[in-house]
Amino acid sequence: MSMPFYVSPEQQMKDKADYARKGIARGRSVVVLQYDDGILFVADNPSRALHKISEIYDRIAFAAVGKYNEFENLRLGGVRYADINGYQYDRRDVTARGLANVYAQSLGTIFTETNKPYEVELVVAEVGEDADTDQIYRLTFDGSVADEHGYVAMGGQAEAVAQSLKDGYREGSSLEDALRTAVRALEAQDSDRHLEATSLEVAVLDRNREHRLFKRLSAARIGDLLAAQDSGSGGEDAVGGTASSSGADED
Repeated sequence: MSMPFYVSPEQQMKDKADYARKGIARGRSVVVLQYDDGILFVADNPSRALHKISEIYDRIAFAAVGKYNEFENLRLGGVRYADINGYQYDRRDVTARGLANVYAQSLGTIFTETNKPYEVELVVAEVGEDADTDQIYRLTFDGSVADEHGYVAMGGQAEAVAQSLKDGYREGSSLEDALRTAVRALEAQDSDRHLEATSLEVAVLDRNREHRLFKRLSAARIGDLLAAQDSGSGGEDAVGGTASSSGADED
């Protein structure tokens, strides 16, 4: 008669955490960083259909790495939460902090009570009247929440990306400079990698817009921003900005 197999709760949690971390590291990276007019989101994502960056509400956006079906499930839940609270109370009552708390509870419950944790990492960001009132929250697979400032790197070789952001990030950068810093950081994972405009998903929360502050940038616009920055910096390691008319998906 075989002995029942026993795993201590500590070991079980460690195994789940290792499993989730490995899944997240297999994906492509996303970076989020503040710039002079708001918050910039840049994903290494050639897909035009499967978004890693999305609008949640008027001033709030969501970025994720990991398993698409899992973070899409969370995104939809966040949109529902925002819509219901904005409708029942007031649109100003929907905040990134409130949303981060909801996500933290969901992820914490899934991590502790199910066999398979979600292989996801999220950023929930809300643009304020100025950089000091911007809010950026990072959530990990177990429901931990961190209040971030300046920049965040998730997924892939996140440490290499974060180190590049640390070296290159400047407070109050223009959109062009912030995008260049983000792309350089995403390329830092692989010395041979050059990200074209068409393989990037880019969006902003622009505090100068009216009402809905989320805007997705077309490949043509991304290319123009990168090209402008390249010509301004002597063309060093130029990132291809040759995407032409594929810019029709701009909101």
